Amino acid sequence: MKQQKNNWGYVLKVIIGLTILSFLIALFISFFIGNDFEGLDGNVAVIDITGTIVADKDANFLFEDVTSSDEIRKLIRKADKNNRIKAIIFKINSPGGSAVASEEIANEIKKTNKTTVAWIREIGTSGAYWIASSADYVISNRMSITGSIGVIASYLGFSDFLKEHNVSYERLVAGSLKDMGSPFKELTPGEKALFEKSLDAIHDYFVDEIAKNRNLRKSDVKKIATGMFYLGVEAKELGLVDELGSREEVINYIEKQIGEETDLVEYKKEKGFLGSLSQIIGQSSFYVGKGVGNALFTKAKLADSVSIST
Repeated sequence: MKQQKNNWGYVLKVIIGLTILSFLIALFISFFIGNDFEGLDGNVAVIDITGTIVADKDANFLFEDVTSSDEIRKLIRKADKNNRIKAIIFKINSPGGSAVASEEIANEIKKTNKTTVAWIREIGTSGAYWIASSADYVISNRMSITGSIGVIASYLGFSDFLKEHNVSYERLVAGSLKDMGSPFKELTPGEKALFEKSLDAIHDYFVDEIAKNRNLRKSDVKKIATGMFYLGVEAKELGLVDELGSREEVINYIEKQIGEETDLVEYKKEKGFLGSLSQIIGQSSFYVGKGVGNALFTKAKLADSVSIST
């Protein structure tokens, strides 16, 4: 028992020591390294559009990879102001997300005075394709998932569950449509029609923007705007992308446009002191936890004589 207490005391000292070390490392990174974009070399900025597209990164997406329109717009403006930057690559791997956030990013791209290229690697659908279409040129892999020009809204309904368990929904509203979409009651035909009307309006905005950005007739875009996704090779035939390829094709296009060799530099949100500290402490905690877990697991395995291989 005494030996076990000593072991936990040692583990606690290790955790405290690594936390202090992490703090000092993060402090060094923040003050002496940092992410000063204005001082970065390179003539082509690379901005990632990954994960779900949202307006505010801090809104309910703690453990999910997301793209914040506020952050991306700041990066675009920073690259646009840098005289050394001749072109911007938007490396896209996203299924889409907020219509508002997607439009905000797309509009910011169209304001730039640089050559812009959207590079769809694996997936660039819905709002992510809206963003891609706003670039001067779109390149995608022939097997990438592209398009999906559509709008969706959904919610979970518990009205039948409540009935089965003899639970009632007491409805108190000021305004007949105030609880429209509540999971505790079914949509009425009138409420459903109103929802569909709003979705149709957003879908029309989407179609209109794609037609303008890609220089296509709106009627042609409307025919393929069913929400269906297309492989890159199909998207090219439909006029949704300009070229099939990957990094090499992106570089070749940009070099032809700017008349010089490309030197890529990644533009991403500066983490600063707290962000660096959080990441380092998180990684340290993971490995410390892994070490402790392995030690305890090893003791249990020896005691039980169980052989486990991975």
